Amino acid sequence: MKYVVKKFITLIMTLFLVSVAAFLAFQIIPGDVVTSIVGMEAPPERAEQLREELGLNDPPLVRYVKWASGVIRGDFGRSYRYAKNMNEMMPVKELIGDKLPVTLWLAALSFVLIVLVSIPLGVVWARAGNRYLDAALNCLTQISMAVPSFFLGVLVTYLFGIILKLFAPGGYVSYRDDFGKFIGYLLFPALSVAIPKIAMTARFLRNSLLTEMQSDYVRTAYSKGCTKRRVMYGHVLRNALMPVVTFLGMIIAEIVAGSIVVEQVFGLPGIGRLLISSINTRDFPVVEILILYITFVVIVVYFLVDILYRVIDPRISEK
Repeated sequence: MKYVVKKFITLIMTLFLVSVAAFLAFQIIPGDVVTSIVGMEAPPERAEQLREELGLNDPPLVRYVKWASGVIRGDFGRSYRYAKNMNEMMPVKELIGDKLPVTLWLAALSFVLIVLVSIPLGVVWARAGNRYLDAALNCLTQISMAVPSFFLGVLVTYLFGIILKLFAPGGYVSYRDDFGKFIGYLLFPALSVAIPKIAMTARFLRNSLLTEMQSDYVRTAYSKGCTKRRVMYGHVLRNALMPVVTFLGMIIAEIVAGSIVVEQVFGLPGIGRLLISSINTRDFPVVEILILYITFVVIVVYFLVDILYRVIDPRISEK
């Protein structure tokens, strides 16, 4: 329990420090947000009125306290650029809430593909005694890891969309309109995200399995008459998966935080595209919350991985 409490305190402190850094970073960036909103030709009175409405005349500490307290209450403020109508700016919470399911479902599908393909592939690769198969898998995974994700997205679009016509490139369907078609369209961006991660995970698992298979307990198990299948799945695989769990945690954090490039290639309205457009338009309330969200996802995933690691291996002491 003390281990969990210490990790949780570290999580909270990290979030606090990142929130301070994210807020202060946008206070020192050159340029005037109000001018970028109303334009250079706007009357000074209008600019001053908007500055007062946005609270930009308050000291930075006051603005941070207001912003942070709002975030704790679930009030993320209002966007500078997106509006519900001519007189009302869109709440950041509502704006992100509309985009977040796209990124989360993309991440979920990507992770399922990674686990379903990489773990069996890693086991088969480790058990393969054929040097030609080993060489082929080694070459294939090297290429998969080397190809940039945006180029993989283009290849997937060309092969499955244009040649095989399994989906219509650019034909995104919202989850609100047709969930089945939404998932069907996301399978192809998820494949683009998953391919390099599948190669990395399979290679990592294969090396971990080969290392474990040289251990003394494996020879002991064989001497007791255990079959290769029982040794592999009853002993070796569990121990070999321990470092892979940490690696998968890193992958989860990466894909849940937002596959920005893949979202751009496939035209997905997720948080990746929202982050890019918000940076370009200096929509700082949106950018600050997205940075906080990405940080939250990463540290929560690592927190859960640490806990899971202790469950898998109780020998880890509470330091």
